Amino acid sequence: MGRAVTVATCALNQWALDFEGNLERIVRSIGIARSRGARYRLGPELEICGYGCSDHYYESDTVLHSFQVLEKLLESPATQDIICDVGMPVLHRNVRYNCRVIFLNKKILLIRPKIALANAGNYRELRWFTPWSKARHVEEYFLPRIIQEVTGQETVPFGDAVLATKDTCLGAEMCEELWTPNSPHIEMGLDGVEIFTNSSGSHHVLRKAHTRVDLVNSATAKNGGIYIFANQKGCDGDRLYYDGCAMISMNGETVAQGSQFSLDDVEVLVATLDLEDVRSYRAEISSRSLAASKVNPYPRIKVNFALSCPDDVAVPTCVPIQWRYHSPEEEISLGPACWLWDYLRRSKQAGFLLPLSGGIDSSATACIVYSMCRQVCLAVKNGNADVLADARRIVHDETYIPEDPQEFCRRVFTTCYMASENSSQDTCNRAKLLAEQIGSYHINLNIDVAVKAVVGIFSMVTGRTPRFSVYGGSSRESLALQNVQARIRMVLAYLFAQLTLWARGMPGGLLVLGSANVDESLRGYLTKYDCSSADINPIGGISKTDLKHFIQYCIENFQLTALRSIMSAPPTAELEPLVDGQVAQTDEADMGMTYAELSIYGKLRKIGKAGPYSMFCKLINMWKEICTPREVASKVKHFFRMYSVNRHKMTTLTPSYHAENYSPDDNRFDLRPFLYNTTWSWQFRCIDEQVNAL
Repeated sequence: MGRAVTVATCALNQWALDFEGNLERIVRSIGIARSRGARYRLGPELEICGYGCSDHYYESDTVLHSFQVLEKLLESPATQDIICDVGMPVLHRNVRYNCRVIFLNKKILLIRPKIALANAGNYRELRWFTPWSKARHVEEYFLPRIIQEVTGQETVPFGDAVLATKDTCLGAEMCEELWTPNSPHIEMGLDGVEIFTNSSGSHHVLRKAHTRVDLVNSATAKNGGIYIFANQKGCDGDRLYYDGCAMISMNGETVAQGSQFSLDDVEVLVATLDLEDVRSYRAEISSRSLAASKVNPYPRIKVNFALSCPDDVAVPTCVPIQWRYHSPEEEISLGPACWLWDYLRRSKQAGFLLPLSGGIDSSATACIVYSMCRQVCLAVKNGNADVLADARRIVHDETYIPEDPQEFCRRVFTTCYMASENSSQDTCNRAKLLAEQIGSYHINLNIDVAVKAVVGIFSMVTGRTPRFSVYGGSSRESLALQNVQARIRMVLAYLFAQLTLWARGMPGGLLVLGSANVDESLRGYLTKYDCSSADINPIGGISKTDLKHFIQYCIENFQLTALRSIMSAPPTAELEPLVDGQVAQTDEADMGMTYAELSIYGKLRKIGKAGPYSMFCKLINMWKEICTPREVASKVKHFFRMYSVNRHKMTTLTPSYHAENYSPDDNRFDLRPFLYNTTWSWQFRCIDEQVNAL
């Protein structure tokens, strides 16, 4: 009969504009799919050019090179006798579309443009592409000559259509279309489409995987069918980490699950499924049959090819499995670690340098680098030749095999404790002990000579010497003296990043890591151009609360006992003089708010779309057991004053791993003014009127 179909999906670590590498990974994935018996292969969104090309999509070169790669794919022996579904930009009648190009045996079957474009948060697809607005409509697309010469076709179908093979019917939707209220798979399913495909460029956010998996499974729970989901993975050139999770679902249940975080550039999932299970599932739902009898049909592209074999009665089929989710702590351990590895190997640097203060944030960053080293050693142990080749190139040793995470960490990771007269011995000891346990090459230095030299220049020019407030100075003097220390640390971090390996007789330079968390960035509790200014920041999108949980996870799973004292110590910048040898300055006292409060403010401001008045109205109910309305008003006003006064710092924020939906990243995600009227006079007056009324 032909009822068992074998299909493949994949997660590929594509890189924007890396046409050579992208082609190699696509061909490799198709070869793996064919070797496992698949008759259809789905790849990620825009996999030929890489999803994150941004304004390079405006360039005709991007479209040209995409077609050149398509030509190579059409000619490749690996693509024969398997339906290949690849993603690339296509210009049709001078309009640029985000498309799927579906081909078989050197013939293009259909070019399917994206109907619903992602245009919120980190996505800007409407900037570069136009959505296809002609539902169930197909036009002729005139192929470029280089493709005509391979396929022998002058024109191919372009538009909203489905493929009818000898044994089933396939319909494509792309990324955002799954997330829209009226997804294409609904109408396609009613029109008899049995296999739905989704090529995505979906990035990681903490706790997002549940939503994505639920959406895929629910797509076929009410309507029946097979759903194939492909996604990009890795860092393709910016702040986002695409987290794979390729999957295949049937009738509302997962039957194949890909990894969310791994160092494998190519991951292929293959499943064999029984079409009769779809048909019997649908036949039982009478309401679906009634709706299907009235549906407006899709244009069908007939394909003289089958996804099944005639004699397949004895072919084993896949059974439902339970999806295994990572905890948020595991996500922090794995996601930023994989992102750092991609950045390190693709930037062709020799490692990282981190100013390690002995506090939670820099310690969490160090643990993420250590987690990266663990992932590298595990990948090499499991036979990943790509990771081994990258590791050897990074350490400049063609015979090296990374087997021990601590030993590999010492080769690629330098930590530096930059003491001043305001630093305590406790933080120095904590930093040193953590460095010993993770294996980093650790440096201790003192910045007092440089601080006194800079302040001395100011005193020589002005005849005035600033003092800390504990010595009778003004708050402006004290803040300036704190900022000098912080900024000198940034200068020294870059100096040591460039020359430390040279001083050790080793080649290469180091990338500087920042360690400001998302809450401190939101509040602006950092010095502009201090150690928060770095090349990249793996924790810049993670809250202080989640970082504390991650530290506890590292204590339990990595046996990093040095973190216990770091966890118990109050967060402090150590920029003001010690009192009786003890730290007197704490972060929460300086900020005038707790980290827990900051996290709530951040979520209400960004995710809840709350201005000062709306935030006040929400918090008087949320905090009614612990605060009076007047106290809530005071807290909200203080937050918005500090947020607006410091918003200018976000314009220079170090590129950070995106992990939270309330990130204040000014580059693309959270677009706001950076010069505010910080009195918020109208908004605060509305709050005061409400307080008086209450």
